[in-house]
Parts: sequence; C-alpha cells; structure tokens
Amino acid sequence: MKTHVQIVAALHIVMGALTLMGAVTVFIFIGMAGGIAATQGEGEAAGVLGIIAVVVGSLLTLLALPSIIGGWALLAGCSWGRPFVLVLGALELLNIPFGTTLGIYTFWALLSNPQPPPPVTSGLRPIT
Repeated sequence: MKTHVQIVAALHIVMGALTLMGAVTVFIFIGMAGGIAATQGEGEAAGVLGIIAVVVGSLLTLLALPSIIGGWALLAGCSWGRPFVLVLGALELLNIPFGTTLGIYTFWALLSNPQPPPPVTSGLRPIT
C-alpha cells in the first residue's frame, strides 16, 4: 500500500503541474489577444483582456499550488501531508473527469491503509 500512497502523491504533483502549465498557457494566449487588440487600436478591449489574463492565470495558479505542495508533503512523509491530500482529494472530486478519478483513488489509497500511530516515547524503560 505504500506504493499506492507514493502514486497518489506523484499524481497530485502531476495534476498541479498540469494546472500550472494551463495557467501559463491561458495567461499567454489571452495576453496575446490583448496585444493584438491593442495593435488594432482597441485600447479598452486590450485592458479588459489583460485584466482577464491576470485574474484567470492567478486563479489557476492558486488552484495548482496546493496540489504540488500536498503531493510533496505526502512523498516527504510530513505528518500534515496525509490529511491535506485527503482534503485536496475531496475538492478534486468536482473536477470532472480526471479530478474525480484522482479524488476516488486518493480516498481509496489513503483510507484503506491507515497511517500507523507514532511510537509512544515516555522515557520509561521496560522491566527486564
């Protein structure tokens, strides 16, 4: 099951990276459309397209970063990585079809193999 947890972490990193690439692509293409509008003398349209490019690019970037950070935390074994990725998996269910698949797989992999509790270290030695 450890392999499934690593696969979930890698898939979240990949999904975040693809979303980040989409943010850059949207920013570039809408920015180019604004540049074309500006060269045609449509200053107001270019301004609106510029604002749209920044807002949509920023929104997609904000959606991508938690997936990358959560996947990294899960791979690194951070204690907060597992619950963080479970929350991301719940949010990914709304992203049809690939996010839904990733969300279901996230729940299956992380909930079917619960994380073992940390060892108790009270400082007491066993009686021998």
